[in-house]
Amino acid sequence: MITAIICAAGKGTRAGFSENKVLHELGGLPVLSWSLSAFSAAGADEIIVACSEADEARVKALLAPFPAARTMRGGSTRGESVYNALRCAQGDIVLVHDAARPFVSHKTIRACVESVKQYGSGVCAIPASDTVALAADGNIFSVPARETAFLVQTPQGFYRDKLLAAYEKARAEGLSFTDESGVYAQYVAPPHIVAGERENRKLTYAEDFLPAERVGFGVDTHAFGEGDHVILGGVRIPHGRGLLAHSDGDVVCHALMDALLSAAGLDDIGHHFPDTDERFRGADSMELMRKVVVMLSKAGYAAKNASISVIAEQPRLSPFIAQMKENLAGTLGVRKSAVGIAAGTNERLGYVGEGKGITVYATVLLMPVKA
Repeated sequence: MITAIICAAGKGTRAGFSENKVLHELGGLPVLSWSLSAFSAAGADEIIVACSEADEARVKALLAPFPAARTMRGGSTRGESVYNALRCAQGDIVLVHDAARPFVSHKTIRACVESVKQYGSGVCAIPASDTVALAADGNIFSVPARETAFLVQTPQGFYRDKLLAAYEKARAEGLSFTDESGVYAQYVAPPHIVAGERENRKLTYAEDFLPAERVGFGVDTHAFGEGDHVILGGVRIPHGRGLLAHSDGDVVCHALMDALLSAAGLDDIGHHFPDTDERFRGADSMELMRKVVVMLSKAGYAAKNASISVIAEQPRLSPFIAQMKENLAGTLGVRKSAVGIAAGTNERLGYVGEGKGITVYATVLLMPVKA
């Protein structure tokens, strides 16, 4: 039987939130919910969440989808919380995990369990990629060989009876440890390292909670009508026909705007700039895209790069692509090299091949930005 002990009794003051950081939302769910889901899906027979009295009601509400989970009052230190949970845990094997590590994978959880079965312990860790220095009073006094330095993560797995006995000895001697690997090493044996994952990072500061990069896709089509030019990417291009539209018909901008809005989870351009609104009749689509960029900023995102494919039999676009890229890059606030534009025909197939219109596909990558 396997018990997962999730440590959630801290306050997470370094994050600067008005609530415990593990109850703060991340990707639409409280941070704690991600860890609960991971251990439940990985087959934990019992999940004990060590939480504070102040957070207990909110934590219990999160446990509803997880019948194997229950709460337990945590202590004033991590060690005290884990010790209390160990005393009431039913599992032969216990996995202790920081609630503030929501990206733990099933692979890592399973690897910890297998390591306990084979070696008696399993502590997730990753090799240090930077030089590690030991310091005191602002001065370095030791630099261990980098090949021997590891960054310890969670989960950390052990046989329950051995870890509990180690904590009993530590309490008797009045010693405290920052995690289970330390107390186990002191009283039982050197813990066995399990290959951790860099994605399994701990959320500590407010910037750690920034949303992940997001991909967006947009497509738009405009039919040809009367006129002597088309506008694509903010460039006026001479042509025997124009594009039918309520605004200036810049199909490149329209596809790109929809890609930007969809990546941020916002409504499409038809919602923000409806063709029934006279304010947008003949509107400059580059100006509308500037408004979209502002919307993204308010949602916590900015464009990182864009890739655009224009499908048209006519006009020939190669002489204008450089200026189109410059216009779009300036509006998005990215380097010109971050905007790619490809132009091609439809080999005379379909409405595009018949010269009836232009279709544009756009993909974007958004990155999170601080408010």
